[in-house]
Amino acid sequence: MVLTECPRDAWQGFHAFIPTADKVRYLNQLLQVGFDMIDFGSFVSPKVVAQVRDTAEIADALDMAGSGSCLLAIVANERGAREACAFRQITHVGYPFSVSETFQKLNTNAGIAASLQQVESIAAICQAAGKELVIYISMGFGNPYGDIWHPELVLQWIDRLSVFHVKIFSLADTVGVAREEDIRYLFTNLISSRPGIAFGAHFHSTPLNWKSKLEAAYQAGCRRFDGALLGYGGCPMAQDELVGNMATENLVAFAKERGELLSLDLTRLEAARSMFRELVAA
Repeated sequence: MVLTECPRDAWQGFHAFIPTADKVRYLNQLLQVGFDMIDFGSFVSPKVVAQVRDTAEIADALDMAGSGSCLLAIVANERGAREACAFRQITHVGYPFSVSETFQKLNTNAGIAASLQQVESIAAICQAAGKELVIYISMGFGNPYGDIWHPELVLQWIDRLSVFHVKIFSLADTVGVAREEDIRYLFTNLISSRPGIAFGAHFHSTPLNWKSKLEAAYQAGCRRFDGALLGYGGCPMAQDELVGNMATENLVAFAKERGELLSLDLTRLEAARSMFRELVAA
């Protein structure tokens, strides 16, 4: 299994600003745990998400020595992509592309048509800089706005985005509405018919439904999952404080039950959990 830890998603909605030095200490601890990737920050407008206004400063302060983790940063436009690609240590750039017109405007201040053009430009920027573009299909399992959604629509959009040589997609259950049958249908179809492209799951969930979602995706062949320690976070633009990220602790337990080998240092993982508890309690 490929695991991405998402501290950026965990803390981006915090109202009180977390000091940069505290974020750096926490991220440096995560870098020693053994996660495949760490979603550490965003190059987006600080007026919209103030918590990530120090992403550039953090990137310069991280200690990558001895870490096998890749760094991913989220962007919302070409400007953000250029900023992210200027950092040698950032290997992956993430862009949230929503199949919900309403949410795309809320999240990136642009509709789907304009966002499709953004993806083309961002893909070119990433390719020129030698970075890997990751497309997050937000509201990938439905939306609360009444916008049209069905599994085939998701498949169609992924095919349209694939022409920009995107090799990694992550289907995001942004407001925690994913049904098991839709999870199985989408991952089964995507993984079986689109070789050369990696598909992952970025689930938001409650403590009651996390396992059924993981099981449905796993049975359909998905082996890439995102999580956040203690299950904190979720998208602030979705305006649903009750739905957090998939707890990394649950992901690790799930993997262990199925005999999946994870190269995680559990002692350092527990130290990271303790550090994050202190951050959120401050």
